[in-house]
Amino acid sequence: MQVDVLDGLAAIEPAAWNALVPAGPPFLRHEFLAGLEDSGCVGAAAGWRPRHLVLRRGGRLVAAVPLYLKSHSFGEYVFDWAWADAYARAGLDYYPKLVAAVPFTPVSGPRLLAAPDADARGLADALIDAALALAETEGASSLHWLFLDQAGREALAARGFLLRRGHQFHWHNRRPGRGDGGPGAEPYKDFDDFLAAFPARRRKKIRRERRRVAEAGIRVVLVPGEALAEADWALFHRLYLNTLAAHGARPYFSLAGFLELGRRMPEAVLLAQARQGTRVVAGALFLRDADALYGRYWGSLGDYHSLHFETCYYAPIEHCIRTGLDRFEAGAQGEHKFVRGFLATPTWSAHWLRHPDFAGAVADFLRRETRHEARYLSLLSAHAPYKAEP
Repeated sequence: MQVDVLDGLAAIEPAAWNALVPAGPPFLRHEFLAGLEDSGCVGAAAGWRPRHLVLRRGGRLVAAVPLYLKSHSFGEYVFDWAWADAYARAGLDYYPKLVAAVPFTPVSGPRLLAAPDADARGLADALIDAALALAETEGASSLHWLFLDQAGREALAARGFLLRRGHQFHWHNRRPGRGDGGPGAEPYKDFDDFLAAFPARRRKKIRRERRRVAEAGIRVVLVPGEALAEADWALFHRLYLNTLAAHGARPYFSLAGFLELGRRMPEAVLLAQARQGTRVVAGALFLRDADALYGRYWGSLGDYHSLHFETCYYAPIEHCIRTGLDRFEAGAQGEHKFVRGFLATPTWSAHWLRHPDFAGAVADFLRRETRHEARYLSLLSAHAPYKAEP
């Protein structure tokens, strides 16, 4: 078995890399990751130096990890700033660290990629060994695997990695009130059918928010990636920067990054445009696969009442119902999503820290944090936004 460390995906044929990526979220595809690298959104200058691990057998690519050497903790959505601060106060360097993740993308999925006809568990162990060896070679303080699928979580837990539990809010196209509303429940017929699942008070609030947008003369149109011109991307980038500046946030995508995304994988892109007459006053970017919609970025020219909810939640939910998508993941954080029909869903990461004392302290913290997460999710479950069963 040959193990290589790559400074970028340009060294790998797209078809060879994509053969390791299962159907599902499009963020692991060569087109997405290489587009970030080629546009400069990801790279040493951005604090995301690619150190992708690949395994070859007989010259054939059989396994890989999207891996980055980080000089900060921005763009990860699994927050370890307190760990870095503790290292600094102890006179130690937390950076560089190694992170197995999709940059700027809090969407769960495989991080230990393997050919479908290969021994997945054996290759997972080989990839984990290679990642730990690279951490030693690079002098990294730690190794982190973010937003893991179940198989990755189990493989890393078996190797002694510390597991960290988080949560997001996801919408499901299944009518509650029949059994547990899980798989097999009926999908919504239309947006009114979705609203009927809420108690009257919440139903009225959502209708009022949608009405505020309509009364402002604004309608939201979801434009497929194939129909987007460079001017559409340039306008969305201005909206995105405007909103980030208003909140003092850091932009992760450049215009070049958005253009690469639209050029390389237009079939996976939807751009919501909030149009007031002929003028676009806000927008939101989504990616999609055969089953789900994924919300990523939002931007606006100003403060329009309820427009964020309409552009980022209600219009996309309506699109999911109309097109038969099963799930809508609207991004990280945000309890305001819960009262609008998004239910709490656990997320997982796995962590290795070189320093034994800090590893012990983090393990203790994670035990307490996991108990808190379990109580929090139980509390949310007891106060679900939908009407209770008779």
